[in-house]
Amino acid sequence: MPQPKVAIDYQACDPSFCKDNVCASAQVCERKVLRQEKPGELPDIYPSLCLGCADCLPLCPKKALLIMS
Repeated sequence: MPQPKVAIDYQACDPSFCKDNVCASAQVCERKVLRQEKPGELPDIYPSLCLGCADCLPLCPKKALLIMS
């Protein structure tokens, strides 16, 4: 069975809802699955690094993160 991975719904993602326009979910991920170059920019995702822990999901104020299996 494939390991779950995080995915971003880019139509829902809006960093302006996060403190200082910095993606709150990206800040919590120790593996840096989500990376944001500058405040206000949409984060990039690196699913190959994802362990499927889902620690990032509850921090997204727009609920733009999903776990895909």
